[in-house]
Amino acid sequence: MPSAELHIVSTPIGNLDDMSHRAVQVLSSVDLIAAEDTRHTRILLGHFGIRTQAVSLHEHNEDTEAPRLVQHLLGGKSLALVSDAGTPLLSDPGYRLVQLAIAEGVVIRTVPGASAVTAALPLSGLPTDRFVFEGFLPARAAARQHHLESLREESRTLVFFESSHRVLDSLADMAEVFGGDRQAAVCRELTKRFETVLRAPLGGLRQLLVQDPDQQKGEFVIVVAGARQEQAAALVSATQLARALQEYLPPSQAVRVAAKLHAVDRRTLYGLVSDGASEEG
Repeated sequence: MPSAELHIVSTPIGNLDDMSHRAVQVLSSVDLIAAEDTRHTRILLGHFGIRTQAVSLHEHNEDTEAPRLVQHLLGGKSLALVSDAGTPLLSDPGYRLVQLAIAEGVVIRTVPGASAVTAALPLSGLPTDRFVFEGFLPARAAARQHHLESLREESRTLVFFESSHRVLDSLADMAEVFGGDRQAAVCRELTKRFETVLRAPLGGLRQLLVQDPDQQKGEFVIVVAGARQEQAAALVSATQLARALQEYLPPSQAVRVAAKLHAVDRRTLYGLVSDGASEEG
């Protein structure tokens, strides 16, 4: 194994049989492993008989630890980066380390493997040719709703991570913002013993979880269909019309007329027209 290289190594998201032979080989050969939680990673390493030393690299210490680890690399040592599960840097720490390593000219290699994102997408039954990964939504209700509002007209499939503590609240907010008839899927405990996938319109998904408390446990990936292409086109036409009507009508009336004629949400249209006016100003 060449020295002075940073290896970004994907690990299983649940089922240890998903660990690749190459991942085991790399983790066994490097000088040091940077892990999100060394206690969690030691269990994985022990399962595969890997004795490489692991050190902590998490969101609270990355600013201070990343420069030290880069010096380790510049000293001719090899390093592997892992997260608790799946592919590092996807809603996990490691970006600062990779950024610094690139700046110092360190050779970086990837060992691809499991990811909850790519596991959930094909299971959802929703379009996978174009998608947007949004990670975890904000914990506070107002911030979460505001963020979802910004995605209301996104035409690509949406992928979110969510915890058991907030999955019901997030589903309720999604149904309110996107509409209860928007198709979605809740993928729970992927690759693990109690893996389940629930597919239904957003209006009914939350109720399915409420009816079965067991479905509220574990780790979740929520996949939501994007806004229909015709809806996106209608919004563009409505925005153009509202801006043209402002020459003859007050802004609120112009938006009301355009929203009615093109059957789009009046609040969303008003926000787009107002943003456009601010940019022009």
